[in-house]
Amino acid sequence: MKFTNEQLKLAADTIRCLCADMIDKAKSGHPGAPLGMADLAVTLWLKHLNVDPQDVKWPARDRLVFSGGHASALVYALFHLAGVGGLTMDELKAFRQLGSRCCGHPERGIMPGVEVTTGPLGQGIAMGVGLALAAKKSATGNKTWVFCGDGDMQEGVSHEAASFAGAMKLDDLILVYDSNRITIEGSTSLAAADDVKMRFESYGWKVFGCNGHDFDAIDRVYKRALKVVGSPVLIIADTHIGQGAPTKHDSADCHGSPLGEAETAGLKAALGFDPAQSFYVPDEVYAMFAARGKRLHTTAKRYRREHPQVACEIKAPDYMKIVEALPKFETGKSIATRSACGEVMNALAKVVPELIGGSADLGPSNKTVLKGLGDIAPGDFAGRNIHYGIRELAMTAIANGITAFGSWRGYGATFFVFSDYCKPALRLAALMHLPTILVFSHDSFYVGEDGPTHEPVEQLASLRVTPGVVTFRPADANETAFAWVEMLLNTQTPSCILTSRQNLPVLAGVRHEGVAKGAYVIYENGPQGSETTLFIASGSEVSLCIEAASRMAAEGKSVRVVSMPSQELFIAQKREYRDSVLPELMRKRVIVEAGSRFGWDRFRMDFRTTRYITLDRFGASAPCQRLAEEFGFTAENIYNVAKAII
Repeated sequence: MKFTNEQLKLAADTIRCLCADMIDKAKSGHPGAPLGMADLAVTLWLKHLNVDPQDVKWPARDRLVFSGGHASALVYALFHLAGVGGLTMDELKAFRQLGSRCCGHPERGIMPGVEVTTGPLGQGIAMGVGLALAAKKSATGNKTWVFCGDGDMQEGVSHEAASFAGAMKLDDLILVYDSNRITIEGSTSLAAADDVKMRFESYGWKVFGCNGHDFDAIDRVYKRALKVVGSPVLIIADTHIGQGAPTKHDSADCHGSPLGEAETAGLKAALGFDPAQSFYVPDEVYAMFAARGKRLHTTAKRYRREHPQVACEIKAPDYMKIVEALPKFETGKSIATRSACGEVMNALAKVVPELIGGSADLGPSNKTVLKGLGDIAPGDFAGRNIHYGIRELAMTAIANGITAFGSWRGYGATFFVFSDYCKPALRLAALMHLPTILVFSHDSFYVGEDGPTHEPVEQLASLRVTPGVVTFRPADANETAFAWVEMLLNTQTPSCILTSRQNLPVLAGVRHEGVAKGAYVIYENGPQGSETTLFIASGSEVSLCIEAASRMAAEGKSVRVVSMPSQELFIAQKREYRDSVLPELMRKRVIVEAGSRFGWDRFRMDFRTTRYITLDRFGASAPCQRLAEEFGFTAENIYNVAKAII
């Protein structure tokens, strides 16, 4: 479909005026990038991007990611003109207001057509890598386009993700870099002097350049990018921030503040629009987008008709299949939950073909390698194991992109202490309701000789306070298996499983229903009432509590041990169930976990009769059993603490 440069300019200038109006009306926003990127965006949308506005989930569509999510006004202006999601002019006028689909940064699940939630800079680049990798595995033939800016390029995650994408020869990924050389504080030269072209070429990317305001040059470079085989493409587009603004053009002043009435009037006058008119769109512009949309809708309908079996949707696996596939672990034996996790993953991978992922160079130690299922390698995407390299943040963001594509369940893995590196991407997964899975092994001070740098303390509390994240810390191999079932069935939120380095006994009394509800009674003895001593624990400490409680039971004391593999799931249960597990009348409580006490006070009934055995200091370097004695994580100490309450 051919449009003249004059038509493209009219469409781009219309978007500039719409964005200025939206941001002025909201009295907040970022006009600089939308004004600077309008020419790039219009040329892509009207001439090259395969997105059907009437069917934004068409499986073979191109994926478009705005990594610089602060340019959201540009997204919504484009979507309105194209008719994506029925976005109305009134909704543009409600930009950044409570309840509006036009959020301050684009949010997946709120605005149709937004593939991933962006805003934290660099994350969109890494998620774009994941989307592109998933597309290669799905063989849908679509392209992944990512718009990014100077801020994205400075964030470390962009380095991690770009290095990985280049190593994998991930063609069909095209990164459009809006290079205006301005950030909030001023010129990029204040903090960066690297040569982006050389950097990406060293990663194995093909790099092109263009004038980001020359429609012919933009069109030519897009065509060149689409022909590249064997490497991802970076387009460095030289642009001007605030293009068209009379006094704020090329100025940091227009990055994150409204232009204001006078500047917006000057912008409109310079572009040939009536300064007195707000939220105005010429009929010709609507007609251009409608013509392009009609053509793509025909293509999308034909694809769905010819490929009815293809669907990019996140679905839960068949419950009976995965339960029947679980390995059985014999009570009384001893196995590290990281090893059990590996056995479970390999068993489930046979019946869950969409499960793909890998580790941040720790597969043999995490036990997360899917044996015999092949590796994703440079230019070869047939396997199911991904070697992410030592790149935890990019790993998590790429896994998010894989999952967001819809046909795959992406997972990542590393040592639990390094979950700090994963957290920004995990938080975005929670915001997007993406069921990405993270496996964190070496879950406590039992790491031992490696010392406090590798011994997590506060990380578990950090996961638990993050809305929308479900965390499992299983007590033994069977709880590990049941946790995996629940993670795979959960298609609405990210899940994390924490596994032990050290061997743990396979316990009697483990129940799938209990794991699914987050907590349950795993052991009790004697009359259950106000005189009962109640032990609450997770992970490796459950077996210690059972040992201490058994000793008290032998002395005629009433005891109960509750295993709580997931606080989030337990808190979500109805009160009747929670009260049946933790009755209010059981006020003598011992809470045990090899991590921070933070968050456990919610399960205290009486501060006078509740005791905590937690770790509220950094660990130390020594054999793990010696550390257990030093920190009080022994059945003997738990027994003594419980007896002291009585």
